[in-house]
Amino acid sequence: MEKTTVYFPAELKRAVSRYASRRGISEAEVIRQAVADAMADDEIPRPRSALFSSDVLMADDVDVHLDGFGLQ
Repeated sequence: MEKTTVYFPAELKRAVSRYASRRGISEAEVIRQAVADAMADDEIPRPRSALFSSDVLMADDVDVHLDGFGLQ
């Protein structure tokens, strides 16, 4: 493991200490777990599907689709 120094506001440090004491683990382990959980939740979800899905490409028939567009 690599050593890292982290500065916490006093109240957050007390909360980490209390949490570690209640669970019988070190403060360092609390912080490692919290960072690991944050990194796991940070993954950007992949899109489920396309906004408009079709086997037909409208660009192939652009002239047909725009026929009369802009005419009054």
